Amino acid sequence: MKLRLLTGVLAFALTSLAAHAQIGVYFNPVGMRISNSVADKGVLSFLGDGKKSQMFYGFNVGGYDDMYHRGKLEAGVDVRDIFVSGNNATLNSFLVGGRVADAPFKRPLKPFAQVSVGLGTTRPPRNPTHVSRFQFGVFAGADYTLAKHVDFRVIEVGYGSVQTVSNETIGFTAIVPSANLLSVSTGLVFRFR
Repeated sequence: MKLRLLTGVLAFALTSLAAHAQIGVYFNPVGMRISNSVADKGVLSFLGDGKKSQMFYGFNVGGYDDMYHRGKLEAGVDVRDIFVSGNNATLNSFLVGGRVADAPFKRPLKPFAQVSVGLGTTRPPRNPTHVSRFQFGVFAGADYTLAKHVDFRVIEVGYGSVQTVSNETIGFTAIVPSANLLSVSTGLVFRFR
């Protein structure tokens, strides 16, 4: 009985908080250039044997909850999962971060920025081995309001870093530093109030 009461009170509190929150959900295509200062060689090289960079393509799916509002300034949390592949290698990034958005223009253009941290899982082209390592990312972009609940993400540019699978991460002697990730994305955002 106490559990039902607690669940009811919690549900009421969350719905009253969501009434003031700006929630957005997105599923967008993404292109990502993954590069390294040192070429990895061997069967576990993520970018390909002897390569220093590679283009990866895929999509990101996520959502944000702007819980803080002061005028046109909004701040909250963004959670995203990015899936990209290139040269038969894959990167799956799960990131959580803080987000800030503002609408400083008369037009319905809303720039945003966020800093995220999480886990990046990489798998090389010709081997089922995979590793998961800490990943960070910084993202900035702008959303253009098309309708009451739909925004067009004009552009989102991101920069980050993650230690990819390589001969070093599996225990061999090659020294391969963390890879740099440069991403570009666009698409639709569906907002709920």
